[in-house]
Amino acid sequence: MTRRTDAHPELARSDVQAPFFSTWSVGTPERQRQTVDAIARTWERRPWPADDLLGYHVYTGHDGSTLLHHSQWASEQAYEAFVKTHRQERVDEIDTAVPGIERLWLGRYRHYRSATREGGPAAAVPGCIVIVDVEFEGPDPERQRAWVDAVFEALASEPEPHPGGISAHFHLSTDGTRVLNYAEWESAQAHIDALAAPGDGVGSASDQWERVRNWPGLKSSTVNRYDHALGLVPR
Repeated sequence: MTRRTDAHPELARSDVQAPFFSTWSVGTPERQRQTVDAIARTWERRPWPADDLLGYHVYTGHDGSTLLHHSQWASEQAYEAFVKTHRQERVDEIDTAVPGIERLWLGRYRHYRSATREGGPAAAVPGCIVIVDVEFEGPDPERQRAWVDAVFEALASEPEPHPGGISAHFHLSTDGTRVLNYAEWESAQAHIDALAAPGDGVGSASDQWERVRNWPGLKSSTVNRYDHALGLVPR
């Protein structure tokens, strides 16, 4: 069966070999709420679709328009089987409840590295999720890894990290073109304050951060804030 949970997902689980991220555009805050409710109803009235689906989480964007979806799969093959047998009936029911949903993007990733704040509460509950989506000019898995490693070097060199950051979980797209950082913050205001501090982004104006920002082949970087709205797991 399917069980709802308020717990945030564990992004560094070793049994999650195929993490997926996707976004929907629904238009308004009211439709965000309606869509989350429709997803919950649709899933809770059905059996959990696959043993290899370890969790499914939905987040409401602070832009008042988008939803972020994160599903944790043991394998891509399990996801493909779900698409063939269970996905369409769920999509149809949700679309009947909230017509006009625009499904913008689906990304397949692999978890690469995670960082957790030192000295912070062991069980800190994130008040805001920040998604940093980085795109490079063409596929290059080595470049993906090297860029993330450079971010870790810059983080390690930071003399006074901004308060409020809890963790950062870096994922590499399987097509070799993107990096997604799922970052947990204590609050949206803590992230806003970090962006407002001197420097470009949450990093200071150090040489290490300048190297990250001007990495060869870096095409674009977008930052969006979300609230965890729905967690679904097997009973």
